[in-house]
Amino acid sequence: QVQLVESGGGLVQPGGSLRLSCAASGGTLDYYAIGWFRQPPGKEREGASCLSTSDDLTYYADSVKGRFTISRDNAKNTVYLQMNNLKPEDTGVYYCEADVDLYTDYGEPHCILLRDSFWGQGTQVTVSS
Repeated sequence: QVQLVESGGGLVQPGGSLRLSCAASGGTLDYYAIGWFRQPPGKEREGASCLSTSDDLTYYADSVKGRFTISRDNAKNTVYLQMNNLKPEDTGVYYCEADVDLYTDYGEPHCILLRDSFWGQGTQVTVSS
């Protein structure tokens, strides 16, 4: 069973940047579509960004487009989320999710969790002055 460990969260001022990392062990992430989901305080988990197995399809929530970039390094078995121009509404626990369903509908990408999706323990991101 592949295990995921997220890191890189923290406290940052509005307009700042963070890079989240998700390191996998016990197996390879090469075969999985992966994503970053976040859970704001008191709200449900929502998809922020996802990446296909071949890296040719990405999904970004409207709220993060132009500010977040998802990537993976297969040699390091690690997934990243570069977050720039952070806003207070980006605050939440960020989870790296593997085996997500990334698909297009009328050309628009969508990303959802599957019953078999799995994730790490999460990393807290707090954007506040």
